[in-house]
Amino acid sequence: MSTTPATEYPGRAGFVSIVGKPNVGKSTLMNQLVGERLSIITSKAQTTRHRIMGILNGTHNDEPFQLVYSDTPGIIKPLYKLHESMMGFVRGSLEDADVILFVTDIFEKHDEDDVLRRLQHAEAPVILLVNKIDLATPEQVEEKLAYWQEHFQAAEVLPISALNAVNIDKLFDGIISRLPHHPPYFPQDELTDKPERFFASEIIREKIFLNYKKEVPYSSEVVITGFKERDDMIVISAEILVERPTQRAILLGEGGKMIKKTGIMAREELEQFFNKKVFLETFIKVEPDWRNKERMLKRFGYDE
Repeated sequence: MSTTPATEYPGRAGFVSIVGKPNVGKSTLMNQLVGERLSIITSKAQTTRHRIMGILNGTHNDEPFQLVYSDTPGIIKPLYKLHESMMGFVRGSLEDADVILFVTDIFEKHDEDDVLRRLQHAEAPVILLVNKIDLATPEQVEEKLAYWQEHFQAAEVLPISALNAVNIDKLFDGIISRLPHHPPYFPQDELTDKPERFFASEIIREKIFLNYKKEVPYSSEVVITGFKERDDMIVISAEILVERPTQRAILLGEGGKMIKKTGIMAREELEQFFNKKVFLETFIKVEPDWRNKERMLKRFGYDE
């Protein structure tokens, strides 16, 4: 790494944390900004459980940059030790952020007081994003922008559609202009701080969220127990944990049909993600109350 003082470095680098309530489009925004599909996207809230970093390198107005985006869990009131760990990821992302993107959406009921209290103590500049404007009328957008400009004057307020990339270029310019002059934090060829096993487990977990209802997705965790890369394929073994035998029965489905469907969907996306044939085998295990067991949470990586 260069010995040039950070303030004189000819490029910019920094950490950009994406925070907000559940289901406002943080993961869609992260994937849009990075240009890669790194985060789970479903219509269900609380799908993101970890802090997932996406690294983007490039040049902007002939100036090199490295952006380290962090997609974080939606801010909630913890009900389990799992939730406490998830909120720990959020706190960590706020503490080391150079820029904070606070994502709300056009349908929010203005109940983000708990989020705003956290942001009031943040030293980094905040850009407030009103997402999903593609689903609203111009009048609704103007009304929402006026509300936030009045109630959160410390931030720039920008309407966006993460799904349709509306105002993403303008947002990108705003992020770059707020980054400090600093050498890159990661090698140029790194895309994320997470290993391949992590993304394999996330893809399988996403299919569980898509295929099952009620408490089953939230009570499930996916652990990759085997990941062997051969010349012609990747062989992946995954253990799906649930908290009760009834949840195991639901996951299996009649005659194992549901878990087979979920496995096929996961395998197809794993092959797209890794650009290679995948052999996937899944096993379902009952682990009572795993969301409150520190030993289990540490094993699953909830101990940042």
